[in-house]
Amino acid sequence: MQPSQQEDWQNFVEKLARLGQRRLILVEGEPQWCRDWVMTQLEGLHATRGLWVGQPEDAARGGLPGMAAKQYKRWLGQELDVLVWDGWQGNPPDGLAALAGTLKAGGLLFWLMPTLAQWPEFEDPDYARTGLDGAPEHAFAARQVRLLAQAPEVIRVNAGAAALPELSVPDESEAFQVGATNEQNELVEALVRFGQGRRRRPLVVTADRGRGKSAALGLAAAELLLAGREQVVVTAPAFENVRTLFRHAGSRLGDALAEQDEGRLVTRNGHRLCFWPVERLLEEQPSAEVVMVDEAAAIPAHRLRSLLLGWPRVAFASTVHGYEGTGRGFALRFREVLDRETPQWQEIKLNQPIRWAKGDPLEALVFRLFLLDAGAQPTDQALPAESVTIEPWQPSKASEAELAEAFGLLVNAHYRTTPSDLRQWLDDPAAYSWVARRQGRIVGVLWATLEGGLSEAMAEQVMLGKRRLRGHLLAQSLASHGGFAEAASLEGLRVVRVAVLEQARGQGVGRRLVAAARQGCRDHCLDYLGTSFGGEPGLLRFWREAGLRVVRLGLQQEATTGEFPLQMLEGISPAGNALADGLANRFSEHWQVLMPRHWSALPTNLLIGMAVDLPAQAALSDDDHRDLRSFSDGFRGFELTLPVLQRLSASAGFMAWLAGQEGRELWCRAVLQGWSWTSLRKHGWCAGQKAGEARLRQLVASYLSAG
Repeated sequence: MQPSQQEDWQNFVEKLARLGQRRLILVEGEPQWCRDWVMTQLEGLHATRGLWVGQPEDAARGGLPGMAAKQYKRWLGQELDVLVWDGWQGNPPDGLAALAGTLKAGGLLFWLMPTLAQWPEFEDPDYARTGLDGAPEHAFAARQVRLLAQAPEVIRVNAGAAALPELSVPDESEAFQVGATNEQNELVEALVRFGQGRRRRPLVVTADRGRGKSAALGLAAAELLLAGREQVVVTAPAFENVRTLFRHAGSRLGDALAEQDEGRLVTRNGHRLCFWPVERLLEEQPSAEVVMVDEAAAIPAHRLRSLLLGWPRVAFASTVHGYEGTGRGFALRFREVLDRETPQWQEIKLNQPIRWAKGDPLEALVFRLFLLDAGAQPTDQALPAESVTIEPWQPSKASEAELAEAFGLLVNAHYRTTPSDLRQWLDDPAAYSWVARRQGRIVGVLWATLEGGLSEAMAEQVMLGKRRLRGHLLAQSLASHGGFAEAASLEGLRVVRVAVLEQARGQGVGRRLVAAARQGCRDHCLDYLGTSFGGEPGLLRFWREAGLRVVRLGLQQEATTGEFPLQMLEGISPAGNALADGLANRFSEHWQVLMPRHWSALPTNLLIGMAVDLPAQAALSDDDHRDLRSFSDGFRGFELTLPVLQRLSASAGFMAWLAGQEGRELWCRAVLQGWSWTSLRKHGWCAGQKAGEARLRQLVASYLSAG
């Protein structure tokens, strides 16, 4: 690099740092030219902390640590001077959005890509992962081109340019200084009070990235050790997420620090701050007065609940605009757990950035590119259902305002909605969407995708587990796990998301959107309408009321929510009706055998809600009735009667009757889920075997008398 260019870069970075700003440098050209150009510029930047996302050999040539884009979560919570993103290797939106937030004031993001004009036709290597490699057009990329071309703060470098583009920054006003904000200081004080306070009053910290929550956790952890807490435990998806936390804790401990290893600080009086991976922490359950959970939005909800209940004082820190796709959902779904388990929990929000200045151009640009700040705006107006109209809608043709409005509904309503979802929604040629409008405003949205239609030979291979295709989530699952090849050969519409503005809920808007999708199936001569979601009682109730029925429950919990995938179907054509009947009948034959082996902890209201619509599989014989009467009268024991009690559970109408009985939890746990009397007593379902059997006898007696 020429000395003058090196000075230009140094002056530019210094000015940005003084302003508290960061910049995107879009490097447009052939891949090798882009890489060579960036490597030349890196020589003059003298960045102490950088990262190259792309090929490891390119990272090595550039003198930076390297990684693949899919590993981005390892770097959350860290601070970088330079980020090189080799878009020629693929552009997963979640990773790019996340890592942009690791750059501190004065930081530069080099994005290596074809020229902007080529983006809509550029076959991004990441498309194959989500089945978008066959899409005829890429509206998501075209939208990014439009936004980037309109952004004056983006520095564009084109192949063949004779010199560097102008590296200009606005006139300096008040110099930016990296330091604690009043909000951060108040958070540290609140964390210390929490860590010294009463049990079972968890603290939830939410903020956008770059607001200093990890630093605050580290400072507070150090203060707690100095104040007498013997062990503070920190957990996160990976240690890299909390490196900043430990750095600030170590700095605050100063001379009081006696030992320091990666993930472990020990004071002179033996008090410890330790990092534990989530799984190991839950498995070994070490003693700790305080547990701090950083990057909580990236941890599955069921594990967050276990952390909440496992220690006396637990603090959770989460990024609101969660680039993992769970930040907003964390605030929504985990709030229900907190309200139920620890109603005296507290929340603190950080708004003011600390790693860069308010109004930083790069943050604003990333938010626009990926709609990270999209959120349904509440309204004080009543939204009567009769004023709402339903219509087909194409997100790729929508205005920027409408797209943000509709995507905001999905973000607010669902636990996992990511920037990658936005790309999928815009680019998937098999996507169908409907919106609900009131006076021009979007108050509801349904996103669905066409699935199935495979050849009979291919469908048979999928059913046998010999082939697995990208996409076709519901069709392939019902074929391979349900055992019906026609699930993959018939064509259907799977609802991916449905969301309604909070003020418009409870008025049938969601059901009307589903009805529009059903009519869309008829209009396109499709065979079925279906959906797959993390099993949750409220969602099950919605889909049952919308006309779909349960046909499968997955054996493995979803990694993001900890819930079992529940799949529901409604036949549209005669073949679709036959498929739905066959799947429901088969599942009805099997669920009681699978229940104690795989779903022993399934919530009672979900179990009953799932079972009430299944076809009856057992007609009680005279012998069964005799044994039930003998059990209810106290002459026959529980273990001897258990097979008959299970047959009763599969008989017509029984589970619907049980849903209204006070002893339904005990019945489900003891009869269907295989809990021991010791476990039932421990969890408070009965005082012991004698009392539990007596309650079950009463239930049987009530049912027999009602019949």
